[in-house]
Amino acid sequence: MGLQPDTAERASLRSAIPMAIPAALRLAARRRHVIALTAMVVSATGVYCLLGLVRYDLFRATSMDLTLFDQAVRGFASFGAPTSPVRGVNLGLGMDFVQLGEHFSPILAVLAPLYWLHDGPETLIVAQAVLFALAIPPLWLFTRRTLGIGPAYLVAVAYALSWPIARAVNFDFHEAAFAPLLTALMIERFSAGRHGHTALAAAALLLVKEDMGLMLVGFGGYVLLQMRRRHGTLHGVVYGVMYMGVGLAYTGLVLAVLIPSVGGDSTMYWAYGHLGGDMSAVVVHVLSDPLGVLGSVFSPQVKLDTLAFLLWPTLLACLFSPLTLFALPQLLERMLSDRAQWWVTDFHHSAITVAVLFCAGVDGAARVIRWARRREPGLSERGASLLWAAAVCAVALTLVPRFPFDQLIRPSFYEKQPDVVAAEQAVAAVPSGVVVAAVNHVGPRLSARTTVLLWEDRPPTAPWIVADTARAAYPWASLDRQRQHVDELRSQGYRVVYDREGYVVLHRA
Repeated sequence: MGLQPDTAERASLRSAIPMAIPAALRLAARRRHVIALTAMVVSATGVYCLLGLVRYDLFRATSMDLTLFDQAVRGFASFGAPTSPVRGVNLGLGMDFVQLGEHFSPILAVLAPLYWLHDGPETLIVAQAVLFALAIPPLWLFTRRTLGIGPAYLVAVAYALSWPIARAVNFDFHEAAFAPLLTALMIERFSAGRHGHTALAAAALLLVKEDMGLMLVGFGGYVLLQMRRRHGTLHGVVYGVMYMGVGLAYTGLVLAVLIPSVGGDSTMYWAYGHLGGDMSAVVVHVLSDPLGVLGSVFSPQVKLDTLAFLLWPTLLACLFSPLTLFALPQLLERMLSDRAQWWVTDFHHSAITVAVLFCAGVDGAARVIRWARRREPGLSERGASLLWAAAVCAVALTLVPRFPFDQLIRPSFYEKQPDVVAAEQAVAAVPSGVVVAAVNHVGPRLSARTTVLLWEDRPPTAPWIVADTARAAYPWASLDRQRQHVDELRSQGYRVVYDREGYVVLHRA
């Protein structure tokens, strides 16, 4: 005798309940993770905005490079060319200089709509904060998939507090702000097997800067190794060579065609004259003296220090992962150059590879733990993963006092000294809509309503000048020369409109 309809329905419901409960629990857990990650992103954005906006408000931001990018993005926002008068005049190329001729960063155009909401350098500071913080979710997803949920949160916190992000946020705005998000997306999507998404993120990365094609070569090397192991030699070769070829071709196209087409000089940032006059000469030099070139990567000592600071936040685990190949071209580009400012931990350069090295650390830690478990079967992978991630988070915390986030807990960082009040009054003395040559640390406060040039040691071309005779400023050789130049301007017919705390505003009709 079969079950009655109501009895059958109750039995069906009873059998469905065990299946529904796990699904409900998974949905609840997913919601909790979404809320937690959103809170992390919002908190990180707030911290980054606080540091950047306080520096801007207290005249610690600079025309080189905040005003430079502000002018370029404003050009995009007005549906015109991304010109940068401050950089063009500085280079001797005129006020119509197109910023793409210095660094080819068309991805900056995606920030243009933000200028329709607020037209000013603060917009770039906030946008940079958001972009850096948005790298947290893909980094979390990659770490969760590789090591588990607990380590994912700890690694995300370590990234958010990392010194490369602190340095970048403390130094105006740069196109490097896009790199952590896009590189983390590439790695996470590739690990998830979503190759179409990976290719889209890679295409966006190419638009960040002309040398991102070289990073794509490194990513191609990683893809080749991974896919050959997972899917066979043919798949690995095809995908890996595809990324390598596209990366090399794109960088070559930008340097040979696109930058010159907008009036730029693709050799402007060639910093390898000691190795050769062009890339082919560098290759010959490397092949003829590989040990000497390798030694130059670690000498002088400052290079070794920077590399140590880059590798230590993952407890050197990144060295055990082929993902480090992704970061290798950019690291070599810096360390093989003849420009000391590229070697140091200052500025924004390290932010380009920070997400890659954290992901490589996660992958490397997983590999080491698996190797250790094969030797010690009783080892808990979960416990070892959590221990490594906790140590990584602790390292990030210990490095905070050495880098700019430490300023945020110091009351003196927020104090408005008399010189700041004087600078505000000097800015107010300059009318809107004029061309003004402003000292480096004043330019950003004028950029939204005037055409800002850099006050430097050359014959004046702007009718308005904001000088500083009390604080040394880029690119002046000395403070005495700054004072002397102000005297020269007065003798050339410039009238002093304002003079206080070393800030001098001059005008010549």
